[in-house]
Amino acid sequence: MTHEEDWSEDSRAGPPPEDGLAWRALMQTPEGRIAMAASLLRIRTKRGGLEPLVANAAQCLFEHNHVRESIVLKARQMGLSTWIAGRFFLQAMAVPGTVTVHVAHTREAATALFRMVGRMWANLPEAMQKGTAKLARNNAGEMVFAANDSEIRVVSAAEPNAGRGLTVQQLHVSELSRWQGDAAETLAGLRAALAPGGELVMESTPNGAFGCFYEQWTAAERHGVTRHFFPWWTEPAYVSGVVVDAASLSDEELALVHGPAALRMEQIAFRRELAERFGPLRLQEFAEDPATCFRESGACVFESGPLLERLGALDEPVERRENGRIEIYLCMQPGRRYIVAADPAGGKEEGDFSTLEVIDRASGVQCAELQARWPPQKLAEHAALLAREYNGALLAVERNNHGAAVLAFLEGEKGLNVYRGDDGDLGWLTTSSSRNAMLGALQVLLSTKSQMLRSRRLLEECRSFVDKNGRMEAAAGAHDDLVLAMAIAQAVRRELDR
Repeated sequence: MTHEEDWSEDSRAGPPPEDGLAWRALMQTPEGRIAMAASLLRIRTKRGGLEPLVANAAQCLFEHNHVRESIVLKARQMGLSTWIAGRFFLQAMAVPGTVTVHVAHTREAATALFRMVGRMWANLPEAMQKGTAKLARNNAGEMVFAANDSEIRVVSAAEPNAGRGLTVQQLHVSELSRWQGDAAETLAGLRAALAPGGELVMESTPNGAFGCFYEQWTAAERHGVTRHFFPWWTEPAYVSGVVVDAASLSDEELALVHGPAALRMEQIAFRRELAERFGPLRLQEFAEDPATCFRESGACVFESGPLLERLGALDEPVERRENGRIEIYLCMQPGRRYIVAADPAGGKEEGDFSTLEVIDRASGVQCAELQARWPPQKLAEHAALLAREYNGALLAVERNNHGAAVLAFLEGEKGLNVYRGDDGDLGWLTTSSSRNAMLGALQVLLSTKSQMLRSRRLLEECRSFVDKNGRMEAAAGAHDDLVLAMAIAQAVRRELDR
């Protein structure tokens, strides 16, 4: 298909505006931007053809409600990335010196997004290509307009310096919940590049009640960021021709039909098909409300219901020490025995935390906790102090890595009761098999006796503790040091009770 055939009058939503100032004026209102997208921009459809970018329901809702900074929680294939790419493309042509950065979650997604932007340019009217939209450069994920010095860059969040060194007027963050590495740090660097008054749009499908996107969503209103939620039924195409008998509707389906969603029978039929095709991933891929889509998505290894219920029932610690690094939940009781478990770290400012968990040996109830970026010697000092405070508690220190240094310091202390493994050596040895066993036991404990845990920090770590291809560990950007310390404490308790 030739360029002229692409832009035949019959295939347009309307004739193109002249390459002058009139279309720029239209860009000042949502209605004008929607009209300009339909008139100027072409996209590849799901069917594979080229069509005008005529705003769908979700795109219209976003356009009318976006102010300056927005975060979008959506079902899959709602067209929001496409709309934001088109919106920012038009703005870059209209306003001289506009720097636009799109950040995709993978290099493959970045390549696809840049091709989409390139397709928009390639199908502009020829007069615009030679005038307003004339390009000075168009390669390697970068498009620069010669006439007004605006530029569009598409990068991957996996790139270590994504967006750094720029002053950005338009920033599009795509699929934030699926960014690898430290997503929060990468996003902070990008936001620092955003010019005062610049536009920011963060959008993603859900991927667990943890991580950077979840945190940005929950904190959005406090930071003046507009939240947009688009359930799957916002898309009119999501229907099925299967006939549904009204008498077969479940209570949940009846609530969707007669409640605010007001679903039609063809949408209920589609929903049933989603359940068959996607199973437990349905609410992740096709969100229905902004609470359950987070709670029921992601690969968290702990059962979400008991976790959330316990978080809602927590009391404040009875005491905090060391600027909050130490929290006391239950004070020492005379005659009772305790265990202090330690998961040491190196003490680097940006590294893992050194952690201690104190539990009652008979009941397993959490009594105290330490979380600090302290080096081995300082952790050893406070481990000894807590062990003495809690009736000479048994000190179970993970001997792996930095644990050897902690144990060396403790050996010089008199009167301490330090755990020894079956091999006679000081400290708890975590192996691949013992790690899986102690984490599996902690899963059972959280599902059946979550009231034994009293730390909000620990429970929040549990929420971001995921299964990564068979290995249970913290999600990207999260920590699991408290989880591992508690797992060691409970494992030692079970061992002593054999």
